[in-house]
Amino acid sequence: MSKRIGFIGCGNMAQAIIEGMLKSEFADPSDVRATAVSDATISTVSEKYQIEVTNDNQKVAAWADIVVLAVKPDQYTSVIHEIRDAVKEDIIIITIAAGTSLKYIEEQFGRQLKVVRTMPNTPSLVGEGMSALCTNDAITAEEEAYVVRMFESFGKAELIPEALMDAVPAVSGSSPAYVYMFIETLADGAVKQGFARPQAYRMAAQAVLGAAKMVLETGKHPGELKDQVCSPGGATIEAVTTLEKNQFRGSIIEAMDSCMRKSSSMLSE
Repeated sequence: MSKRIGFIGCGNMAQAIIEGMLKSEFADPSDVRATAVSDATISTVSEKYQIEVTNDNQKVAAWADIVVLAVKPDQYTSVIHEIRDAVKEDIIIITIAAGTSLKYIEEQFGRQLKVVRTMPNTPSLVGEGMSALCTNDAITAEEEAYVVRMFESFGKAELIPEALMDAVPAVSGSSPAYVYMFIETLADGAVKQGFARPQAYRMAAQAVLGAAKMVLETGKHPGELKDQVCSPGGATIEAVTTLEKNQFRGSIIEAMDSCMRKSSSMLSE
């Protein structure tokens, strides 16, 4: 049975979710509504997705069976206080911002309600998102499965304990930025050797895409796949040795630690 899904806020991530739901036919445009502040966004989103878009948060919140809070973390408190008396008694609240715990959402609404905490990432925009989800005790197994299917409409989704949610930005939420830096660096190295930059970007990006697909589709340990590329006394193991000497792994782990610390503190800033 379809549910009415309302988005409070309609930035890039909300639009990625909307597009995924509509493309996969998980939801019909008549079952999706959104809010936005600017008239330009209202016009663009309503025209692109053929859904109703308004600047009235309370109107969308009262209509929806599921409300996705798609605003920035520092706006959560004010938005929740604006809509908390308008939502249905059995509403499902979905968050997509870092640092917003299940307990915090319940406290801001002033009562226990059904909450799903999620962390999608920007590759959702091209249907290759990686989303982590956790739910509170009020969510039924059927409702949990429905929300998982919703997030799988624009990529992959994993249910995890809430204790791990603050670590999600480091491993999948923010990590596309690290990967983009890696691709850019590979391309810079290729340009240094004489490749044209557009060609260098294509070759580097495809190499990363192919390597990721090998991990997902073969089920082999990344270390085993790395070893398969490293011939004895060859160029690849020479490159790997240089990366190890320059703390390639340690730098990434340190970056992930700092990302986790920052994401867990964002709500209180």
